[in-house]
Amino acid sequence: MRQILAALSLGVVMAASAQANQTISIATGGTGGVYYPIGGGLAEMIGRHIDGYSGVAEVTGASVENMGLIHRQDSDLALALADTVYQAYHGQGVFEGRRQVSDVRAIASVYPNAVQLVTLANSDVHSLADLRGKRVSVGAPGSGTEVNARTLLEANGITLRDLRAQRLNFNETADALRDGDIDAGFWSVGPPTSSIMSLATARDIRVISLSEEEIAKAMAAEPVFAPYTLRAGLYEGVDQPVQTIGIPNVLAVNAAMPDELAYQITRVLFERVDELRAIHSAANDTTVEFSLTSTPIPFHPGALRFYEQTGADIPDRLRP
Repeated sequence: MRQILAALSLGVVMAASAQANQTISIATGGTGGVYYPIGGGLAEMIGRHIDGYSGVAEVTGASVENMGLIHRQDSDLALALADTVYQAYHGQGVFEGRRQVSDVRAIASVYPNAVQLVTLANSDVHSLADLRGKRVSVGAPGSGTEVNARTLLEANGITLRDLRAQRLNFNETADALRDGDIDAGFWSVGPPTSSIMSLATARDIRVISLSEEEIAKAMAAEPVFAPYTLRAGLYEGVDQPVQTIGIPNVLAVNAAMPDELAYQITRVLFERVDELRAIHSAANDTTVEFSLTSTPIPFHPGALRFYEQTGADIPDRLRP
């Protein structure tokens, strides 16, 4: 009888322990981008520093898909581009008529993306206009890259019908460029990104600069765009600075997340940010200041509590 009671007691303890150790799922993107290592790093930080929780990074189609996962609460956290998050919150663009507007909230803006248009060095693509009629990867279906590429192109009078558009993820785009299957490809990702770095070691590449006029038109079409300069030497063989546009990446949640959990995640993100920077240099921009100036939608109340504790001046637009 004592053995039976002991076994039952152990079973209860193990069940309670399993129930207490909840897994936080983090929707990221493809393995060739920055979302996946950043999400994996955050998952490890949650497991180390928030009692009763572990984290796991999920490979997804990135920004647009991730907003759907948050809306349905199929993922607990998600990384997504600011324009996609903004459109989801306001029910605009691909989210028009959907219900995301009522439930997406921000934890933080983590780092800025750069829209990078890459071709081979011997290509006859030297500008945005040269893409007409070319085989161009505009990003994985439902990704922030696809949204950004479409916005940039259309703002400058180019539609996807003007291209021989293909929808490939980062690794697929790099492979297709390397093998000569496409003429150019878009990345909207925190630089430097591994798939472009790998491509640059296999082939001589060119990263296309945007003109001031092209940048101005893109910013007029998308308020969260900003000018961004890729430094010289960022990729092998790219010896001159490249002018392009940047856009913040937002860590988003459903409004239904408990306030205390949202607070703890925000606290760990900023107080343990050195652990994230050791995983990827994109996290060098993960600061309270960047988050407060770049986040396009209101914070979750739990996240807001952390920002208030820092004594920072919080814009009214970021309050729920």
